Amino acid sequence: MSKTMLRIFAIILIGFVCGVIGLIIGALIGGNYAEQFVFNGVQGYEATGQLGFVFGVLIGLIFSWWFLFKKKSLSLPR
Repeated sequence: MSKTMLRIFAIILIGFVCGVIGLIIGALIGGNYAEQFVFNGVQGYEATGQLGFVFGVLIGLIFSWWFLFKKKSLSLPR
């Protein structure tokens, strides 16, 4: 496999892991503090869990892409 394919696989894996972490955190927040929150036809911990998953995936994809594909800055010639 090429480096690019491995990086893309790593980005997808990191995004999924961050999504699961966001799901757990969102469900904990929704179950304890936001019981009346409604999103996507569900309420409470189910709604905040879904929202946490979406935000977790987005944050994971953006940050992993940033760290794995950002270009090295060129130094100025002397």
